[in-house]
Amino acid sequence: MNPNDETVFPDLKNARVAAIQMISTTRVEENLRTAGTLIAEAVAQGAQLVALPEYFPIMGRRDADKIAAREFDGNGPIQDFLAETACKHGVWVVGGSLPLVASVDDKVLNTCLVFNPQGARVARYDKIHLFGFQKGEERYNESATIEPGRQPVTFETPFGRVGLSICYDLRFPELFRALGEIDLLVLPAAFTEVTGRAHWEILLRARAIENQCYVLAIGQGGVHENRRETHGNSMLIDPWGEVVARRDKGEGVVIGELDHARIAEVRSSLPALTHRVL
Repeated sequence: MNPNDETVFPDLKNARVAAIQMISTTRVEENLRTAGTLIAEAVAQGAQLVALPEYFPIMGRRDADKIAAREFDGNGPIQDFLAETACKHGVWVVGGSLPLVASVDDKVLNTCLVFNPQGARVARYDKIHLFGFQKGEERYNESATIEPGRQPVTFETPFGRVGLSICYDLRFPELFRALGEIDLLVLPAAFTEVTGRAHWEILLRARAIENQCYVLAIGQGGVHENRRETHGNSMLIDPWGEVVARRDKGEGVVIGELDHARIAEVRSSLPALTHRVL
């Protein structure tokens, strides 16, 4: 679904939304079990939409490990898990990111899939901006193993229009402007501890303030088997830029309310979205 999709739900409702923070391992089956347990915990707390982190099904010892775990679009155990989990609990599931087959053999698409409460897939977003970083011995180059996406994506729910993004996308505000007016921005991530400590929260709060929407940020949060440390700090931020709920490190659930009265209050008192010129 794209930002120009015309499907709408009248009489928007409030909703409880949840971020599932993980410390994913190199083993897909183990990660799916962990995700399933945490999703059930979120549902028990009243969550109607649950979102997983980037790379939730696998954090390999090497970047190339995700190529071995890639699936064809529409077919595979990771996609089956997401669809079945959404249907089992009757909730919206935003599937963090998983590796899908790309147009070239030695790369993957880093893809976020969304399933509705009936278990039907309603959206697919391929990560557009690919992370590159070098400081001392710490270096990352996602473009070596990932093929970039091209299309911004939103989808409609009974509680508003939701925009999708993944991790490094956070640094490119023009992407979020391209989504149009949204009620919730979902951002699965695996921010490094170095960049996360410096920039994660301030960028998330800026995106919420700029777009006058809720932001649900879902992180990997700890030290992985490849010795990479991810920043965690999964959080829900309101349209004024205030942090509603947060988890620092470790596996767990972050949950809070998407409140349309709060969105309306912010947009009416400071109607910045209507003041845009460019």
